[in-house]
Amino acid sequence: MVKLESLNRAFFLKINAGPAVPAWIVDGATLIANYLIYMIPILLLGMWLWGDEPRRSLALKACLVSLLAVGFNQIIGLAWQHPRPFMLGLGHTYLTHAPDSSFPSDHVTIFAGIGLSLLFSGAARLAFLFLTAGAAVAWARVFLGVHFPLDMLGAVGIACGAFAVVMPIWSKTGSTMTRLSEQLYRKVLARLISSGWIRY
Repeated sequence: MVKLESLNRAFFLKINAGPAVPAWIVDGATLIANYLIYMIPILLLGMWLWGDEPRRSLALKACLVSLLAVGFNQIIGLAWQHPRPFMLGLGHTYLTHAPDSSFPSDHVTIFAGIGLSLLFSGAARLAFLFLTAGAAVAWARVFLGVHFPLDMLGAVGIACGAFAVVMPIWSKTGSTMTRLSEQLYRKVLARLISSGWIRY
């Protein structure tokens, strides 16, 4: 464990931005670290509002995988507090963050959960988009000094675990959950549907 932590810190110092890094690179990494996450609700909402039944089912499944994975993260954070680099005085920090547990990364867990759900459901192009964005976020948050590399690998592992838990349940109840969600959606947003703004 000590050796693994030493490797973790060594890789962090190789990725973390030093004081000589140009400001425009830090600014770009900050945009990626803070704002790329917003593509997730936008794209999933688009899949639901303008997609057909299979797309809606996929969006719902991806949401469930990510929510479960983030739930696992909260349990891990309560059970094991792993300090962030700046809490150890390690490297350089360019992003303001609460001094909470670093492992695993919630941001990357969400991207990985969505990406895996899409990838193993035949939506390879969308999966590639999410997984590439997730990799960029992982790099940016280590680069800016708020996460370690193993926080990102752990996030992928947690997402895989959540996917493995959800899939057997989804295979039995997914169609029912999608149908009930569609019924609620059609009732709540009936006016927008009837006006043609969003899909029935």
